[in-house]
Amino acid sequence: MTRILDLLRGGDWLSAARMRLWALAVLVASAGGLLYLVATSDGLMDYQDRPLGTDFSNVYAAGTYVLEGRPAAPFDPRLQHTREREIFGEKTPFFGWHYPPFFLWLAAALALMPYQLALSVWQAATLILYLLSIRTLVASGSSATSALWGEPTAGRGEASLWLLLALAFPAVFVNLGHGHNGFLTAALIGLALIHLDARPVLAGVLFGLLAYKPQFGIMIPLVLIATGRWRAVFAAGATVALLTLAATLAFGTETWRAFFTFAEYTRVHVLETGETGWHKIQSVFSVARMWGAPIPLAYAVQSAITIVVAGALVWLWRSPASFALKAAALCLAAILATPYSLDYDMMALAPAIAFLSAEGLRRGFGPYEKTALAALWAVPLVTRSVAQATLIPLGVIAMLVMFALIMSKAAAAIAKPIAVG
Repeated sequence: MTRILDLLRGGDWLSAARMRLWALAVLVASAGGLLYLVATSDGLMDYQDRPLGTDFSNVYAAGTYVLEGRPAAPFDPRLQHTREREIFGEKTPFFGWHYPPFFLWLAAALALMPYQLALSVWQAATLILYLLSIRTLVASGSSATSALWGEPTAGRGEASLWLLLALAFPAVFVNLGHGHNGFLTAALIGLALIHLDARPVLAGVLFGLLAYKPQFGIMIPLVLIATGRWRAVFAAGATVALLTLAATLAFGTETWRAFFTFAEYTRVHVLETGETGWHKIQSVFSVARMWGAPIPLAYAVQSAITIVVAGALVWLWRSPASFALKAAALCLAAILATPYSLDYDMMALAPAIAFLSAEGLRRGFGPYEKTALAALWAVPLVTRSVAQATLIPLGVIAMLVMFALIMSKAAAAIAKPIAVG
């Protein structure tokens, strides 16, 4: 037992060869599962009578309403489900449209194409953007970082590990299976953090574009304001304001009223009553509800965690700790602070893992950090199934542990000024 604990503490078991082997195994198995899903479909519906890309069906259906000049219709559950059944068949489950009106432009553009092509274009384009963001992050690292990840500008063999780990990250396949927007979320938050100090206006614009996922907008403005990054704050605010104004001019105020009305439906039916499934939602709130807590208590627990995370995050960002630790903590906090995040949203963990890997290779890994990083990388593969079978929320646990380790590492670094960047 002592030997096992020593291995977990030091992380010596996590060699480049093992990472490559396990990543290849996950990549092959997950790709095989996706291919099976497509091969057993009729080209539109899978063998379980769900649209291929499941959640993307709501984007496509919403886009068809916009093209007809009815942008408020997607926010009506009855109308949205009717359109989904018209496109995919009477057995189609309901997939709600939960996004602000300015996301309707993208939905309308995708609805101009046949469904299969639209799904492929959406996933391919955002996957490439995600990979480019990770490549940019890796390229900005030191030579020590390249020794493990592989320099992106080097030969094919040397560059393969960073690409393999980014592609095989299990949240990638969760996102592909749902046709979701996790690639875009990871790319925007990763690129915004990369450019935050050198190009704050660009970073602010990228943060502003994340407003299509408003539940992730709790910690980002808090950090920007607490650290006095006013150029990024104003750029983000202006971006959201322009998006809102443009959507209002294009779709009318009625669409906004419909959006806020449907937000109530989302809160009650998706979040509080758990119609989506507690095992799918990766939040402290969902854990409390899954374990039988009443709604007020679940909100109280979530609020307490959010306040603690917010306080720790402000302390970290105002401290002289390295930027990599700050960036990774913000990625984690963005998920932990909201009661409404699903397993495909764990794509936002990819830049956190990359930042922490780069930091560890530059300055050394803390106790249990390598093991926690491996768990954070792997957990999207199993968190849904394990929670459904055992009520053990591995995803939430992994994120909380990693956040605590970041705080511990930052505190230790601050206590030794020579180790602070």
